[in-house]
Amino acid sequence: MRTRALAVAGAFEFTPEVYSDERGTFVSPLQHSAFVAAVGHGLTVAQTNHSRSARGVLRGIHFTTTPPGQAKYVYCARGRAMDVVVDIRVGSPTFGRWDVVHMDPRTFRAAYFPVGVGHAFLALEDDTVMSYLVSSAYRAELEQAIDPFDGSLGLPWPQDMEFVISGRDKVAPGLAQAEAAGGLPRYTDCLALEKGRPTAGAVSADRADGPE
Repeated sequence: MRTRALAVAGAFEFTPEVYSDERGTFVSPLQHSAFVAAVGHGLTVAQTNHSRSARGVLRGIHFTTTPPGQAKYVYCARGRAMDVVVDIRVGSPTFGRWDVVHMDPRTFRAAYFPVGVGHAFLALEDDTVMSYLVSSAYRAELEQAIDPFDGSLGLPWPQDMEFVISGRDKVAPGLAQAEAAGGLPRYTDCLALEKGRPTAGAVSADRADGPE
């Protein structure tokens, strides 16, 4: 398993060994020892998510109110995707930075996104299937979004793509607007949650439903 630290503090790319023969392919997209060696702690999995998207579907930039926050481990099981992490944690040394991981079922490249960061992906082929392991259960009222086309971020979306995005994402605020409204996660809270420490105003999350 090869690892690469991304431009966003605490986020990592993982590339596993893929074993192929006449029967097909075997791969382990998540490996505990490699994960802990890179990140410094284990991954608590409260829920697994599966999404299928047509070419041009852009989901995000999404994040969960912190606390409780949500960490994610993501890989592409079918098709191809451009996966993006954006640091929206106020006080982070990499606030406003982003990085891209190109995912497909040939390399089974995966990415870990710590609590509090923004996440988005673009499906580059029809029937692109993304698999997520997440650290907290989904609650619709805690889910928030940032405009994926915010010019201040300058995310490198393809110019020749016809995008398909949700109504929520079409009206999402830019990063500066969300910061001014006080809706962004605080870096110190995110670090505490990553290490299993409680923060003031913690919210219980035990309902599991709803898509990214």
